[in-house]
Amino acid sequence: MHLNDFQKLIHDQYFKTDSDRGAAGTFLWFIEEVGELATAIQNNTRSEPTAEERVNLEEEFADVLAWLTTLANILDVDLCKAVQKYSKGDIEGVKN
Repeated sequence: MHLNDFQKLIHDQYFKTDSDRGAAGTFLWFIEEVGELATAIQNNTRSEPTAEERVNLEEEFADVLAWLTTLANILDVDLCKAVQKYSKGDIEGVKN
């Protein structure tokens, strides 16, 4: 899946509810997920993380990405265009 496809998927599934909550409320949910990711990172930097901790780490990364994408949708930010600052070439057809 490409970034623009993911952003559309999140928009299609969650935009109504998330836009009703607004950017400020959604940002609080995003921060909560970042906290959960911090815990998962801590659990995975021990000498021997469990398989469940590894799965949780991946899920928390996904949650943070989804909530960040939700914020971008609410604030009408095209993430493909936004990440151009890190790319010398094209990302999904968006030219520098």
